[in-house]
Amino acid sequence: MSNARERMLARAARDVQPGMVVNLGIGLPTKIVDHLPEDLCVCLHTENGMTGIGPSLSPEQADRNLIDAGGAYVSTVPGSAFFDSATSFAMVRSGRLDLTMLGAFEVGSNGDLANWKIPGKFSPGVGGGIELAQKARRVVVLTTHTDRAGNPKLKTKCSLPLTAPNCVARIYTDLAVVDVGPKGFELVELARGVTVNEVVEATGAPLILPRGEMGVF
Repeated sequence: MSNARERMLARAARDVQPGMVVNLGIGLPTKIVDHLPEDLCVCLHTENGMTGIGPSLSPEQADRNLIDAGGAYVSTVPGSAFFDSATSFAMVRSGRLDLTMLGAFEVGSNGDLANWKIPGKFSPGVGGGIELAQKARRVVVLTTHTDRAGNPKLKTKCSLPLTAPNCVARIYTDLAVVDVGPKGFELVELARGVTVNEVVEATGAPLILPRGEMGVF
């Protein structure tokens, strides 16, 4: 999974464009920062109160006052800014985020997102994900294609409590890149060494296949 995860992160990072304001959600998305080119002019936002985030650091290198929303030690870049959480969420709610990258337990074929609670398991609450999913101009998801038991995470309809409806535009997994289109899931690219049939079998909803040549990441 390590190589597959790194390829997924690198592929998702390629869709971060210069000039964007981008929120990286807790979990896999926070690792995107280490896959962005050093010269890429992008403003990374974390909801605990910081814009302008540089590469993650080890505890030995880090200023331990500087963490992202997931608790990882981060660095600054020229122009980094710090503010309280009220200001941070005002930025989110007012639609200033071009892109947010979130994790997921399930994604529905209509773009519904479930990423905050599995019944019977502890959850600290929905947190900032509900507003990020609703207010960012574009919402994408990074997740494994199936859960640990092999059950699909991409489903016709989410069975878990929703974070937000009809919000996900694209999904990056260890197997593929999948868009959420007007008719459901659309296969865009395959991970290296993965076949179309493998992705179809791992997806819990109909998958629209491209007519032309498919990219590989």
